[in-house]
This record gives sequence, structure tokens and C-alpha cells, in this order.
Amino acid sequence: MSITQARTSQAAPSIRLKLEPTSSRATLLDGGWWPQSNAAGTELPALIAALDHFRGPITHVLLNAAEWDLPHQRDLIVDGRTVRLGWYTSQPAGLLTVICDFGRDRIDLLVVPARATAGGAAAAMTAAATADNRQRTPALLADIDCRN
Repeated sequence: MSITQARTSQAAPSIRLKLEPTSSRATLLDGGWWPQSNAAGTELPALIAALDHFRGPITHVLLNAAEWDLPHQRDLIVDGRTVRLGWYTSQPAGLLTVICDFGRDRIDLLVVPARATAGGAAAAMTAAATADNRQRTPALLADIDCRN
């Protein structure tokens, strides 16, 4: 299983995303994402565009406020539509929650720190995208090698 590289219609780098292949609603996490940086305004458009094809148009993204660079904007324009961003101090470390338009479905992703090594990121994303994974994001983050 390899990390999915996806490109969007925007001038954005390919994203490093791994999703649980069955789209099961019973999984703890739906996959993992390894952004290039902590700049949400730069990183999120490509992720949102890629996830639109997974479970329908994305309307909201919930993020841990401490894990992303400022400014924390409230709205993001992606492919001509507005996506609301919610910044929460109560959002668990390493968790990004995406709300989809159809049926108010959600996608929960492990966010791998940008500074993680390739091996550490791949292992964490694979664990997060495994249907029988029972580790929550803080435990998965603890196992990631982030040598600089």
C-alpha cells in the first residue's frame, strides 16, 4: 500500500494522503495526511479537493488551533466554493475532521507533522488507514519519528 499522491486543479503541490480503502463508517480513523507545512491556507485546498471525490463536497474542516500557523482564517475558497474552517483548542492533537455535504458525513484524519521523517509518516499513515486500527491520534503521533 502506498501513499496516494493527488493533484488538484489549483496550483498546489501533490498531497500525501492515505485513506482506509473500504470507506467503512465503523473505523476509528479514515486515514492519514502528511502536509508539506503548517500553513493551513496553503495545504488545505489540495486536501479538500482530493477528499471531495471520497465522500462528496466538503463544507467544513475542524482543526486543532495550536498545530497550525497563524492566521486562522474562517473561510477558504476551494474550486469556487466556500469551505468553513473551525479552529478548536479542544480538538485532539493530530486530528483533522472534515464534514461532507451529503448526509453530513465526516472524515477523520491523522495529521502527520510536516517535520516527520518519510518512514515515520508512512508507518503512521498506514496505521491510521487500517480498518482495524484502534489507536487514536495522540498514540499514533507518539510513534512518529520527527528528526530535523
